[in-house]
Amino acid sequence: MRHDTRAPAATVDGTGVRSARRPFDDMLTVSNGGAQQPHRCLVMGVLNVTPDSFSDGGRYLRLDSAVAHGYAMAQAGADIIDVGGESTRPGAQRISVSEELRRVIPVARELVAAGIPVSIDTMRAEVAVASVSLGVQVVNDVSGGLADPAMAGAIAELAVPFVAMHWRAHSAIMQQRTHYAGDIVTAVGDELARRTDSLVAAGVQFDRIVVDPGIGFAKDAAHNWALLSRLPELSARLQRPILVGASRKRFLRRATGAAVLDAATASVSALAAAAGAKCVRVHDVASNLAAVRVAENWRAHAARAADHPTH
Repeated sequence: MRHDTRAPAATVDGTGVRSARRPFDDMLTVSNGGAQQPHRCLVMGVLNVTPDSFSDGGRYLRLDSAVAHGYAMAQAGADIIDVGGESTRPGAQRISVSEELRRVIPVARELVAAGIPVSIDTMRAEVAVASVSLGVQVVNDVSGGLADPAMAGAIAELAVPFVAMHWRAHSAIMQQRTHYAGDIVTAVGDELARRTDSLVAAGVQFDRIVVDPGIGFAKDAAHNWALLSRLPELSARLQRPILVGASRKRFLRRATGAAVLDAATASVSALAAAAGAKCVRVHDVASNLAAVRVAENWRAHAARAADHPTH
């Protein structure tokens, strides 16, 4: 398979080898106080190599179409491509580890070889280890390490950035777990705090963890809106960068209609980035990149105005 390799996400060193940027490492360095320059909210492009994902299931099952789409998202400005082989839509059934590997490894290998930063969307330690061995930079686990007892130990050994999402149950039954005692933001913050504590106890570096409030996972529309509208509280509670994955989800479709779903997603991305989110996981890269750039300028000018009030 041949692809033009002039991807904006990579550079070529003196040996001619393509060397991908490491956007999550850069973002974590800033978030952990290791750099003074502000960092734009990252845009993570979704690449579902599945027959049954809720938005684009089946479109990228073939290796050539999957790689072409990953490359197109990189060209559109995605900071990193999130490759997933197992659908986590409500009601989805699990697949075997061998099938998940069969779907994602060839795609990840091609994208990494093109110098494109790649993350792996998996709940399995075996898939995470195999992917990172190819050069995948980030492990994005919707279960936060709960689905596979071996995941935390694997991440501790791999020492790559780990996205830990708020999760209560597998997709087949997760919508039966939408009851929260008391305030949803407090409950999700507490559960994520316990999860990060468990990961650290297993050897995962605290400063390599990114948290995701799990929009749409064991949550109804009111829960989703509450979490999105109070992201600064979650960030302050957890002291970790926040990733938001609201793209094309059902609560947005119900609020705006299907015809403008990408516009609705971009609106959420702009608001989330303005509220301090460090990454948005999206299907349509161009509109969401524009959204986070608007938020970047908004935050910069708001900060400048606060530092130099006119009255």
